[in-house]
Order: sequence, then structure tokens, then C-alpha cells
Amino acid sequence: MQVHTRHTPAFGVARIVLSQGEAVQADAETLLANSFGVTETRPGRKGPSIFTAPAGGGWLDLAPGHAGDIYPLEFSGRSGWSVALDKVLARPATVKRDQPWPALQALFGGDTGFLEHFSGTGQLVLACKGPVDALTLEAGEVITVRPAYLVAYPDAIQVRLRAVDPAAQQSVRTGEGLALDFAGPGTVLVQARK
Repeated sequence: MQVHTRHTPAFGVARIVLSQGEAVQADAETLLANSFGVTETRPGRKGPSIFTAPAGGGWLDLAPGHAGDIYPLEFSGRSGWSVALDKVLARPATVKRDQPWPALQALFGGDTGFLEHFSGTGQLVLACKGPVDALTLEAGEVITVRPAYLVAYPDAIQVRLRAVDPAAQQSVRTGEGLALDFAGPGTVLVQARK
């Protein structure tokens, strides 16, 4: 699978190029156009569709329902990434959603939280609101990010979830009233709009 982006960072579109028989999972509502012969199957009543390339391969163009950047996140198979909910535009079969993920269970307790974990190899295509910034942290450097702006972070980085104001309302499902502290080394991906 190859990913080519255009119209970024304002109105990103992802062209997913697939080899013969290769498939990608995406929401059918995001499909802008595709080469002839790409088939769509929907495993359940709800949820994403599976788009499969015919003999000779094919492509599909995906456009999210909001303005912003398209960011192909590369997975090497060595470690995974925690990704904010509703950021995944397309996912190949070689990148899997890990549910449950012990580190997120520890972060959120018994609740599902506003993050999901992915691992594997290939490119996970993310749709973000606004341009994506990669904040690279040196060893021992600590930053704080509000959940509404968080896109993703790798397993190797240290993270702590805390209340901004312990007396105010908080929600681990939406991130309301919470902040994430990250300690380097590592990279945190954020979006410039919420």
C-alpha cells in the first residue's frame, strides 16, 4: 500500500494505491473516487468497509468529513502508537487495533478513554483537524498537551494523565478537564486545530 496526499494541510485527500488483492479498511462515507474494479465489502451493519484492489491493482481517494491535514503514520513493527479516537482515515490489514491495550487501561482505569492503540507494519492514515506538528522531545524534556489537540504518540514515550483543575469536571472519554504530560525522548503528534 502506498499513500499519496494532496491539498494538505487545509483540505487533505489521501490517494491509497493498492497492489493486486491488497485491501484497506476505511469508512465508506470518506470515499471520494476509486479506480474501476475496486470492490467494497462491509463486514457488519455498522463500521468501516474493506476496499480490495482487482487484478492489476487500483487506487481510492479518501477525504475526511472535516477540513485538515492527512498524515500517514509509518509502523515498523517494532512498537505501536496510541492514537486519538476518530483520527484513523484508513488502515491496512497489516496494522491492527489492539483492544484492550494494557498501557491505556492503566492510563484510563476501567473506562475506554479517548485513545486507541495500534501496532504492526505499514501506514496508518490519519485525518486531523488542521496541520499536524511533530513535537520532538529530548531525553528528560517534559511537555503538556491538551487532549483535544493530541493526534498520536509512540509506546516509547512516557505519559501521565492528570486533571487540569481537580475541582472541575473531567471526562476520560472526551478528555474534558484533563491534560497529558509527556516526557522524552520521543515524538508527540498534535493538530493545530480542535
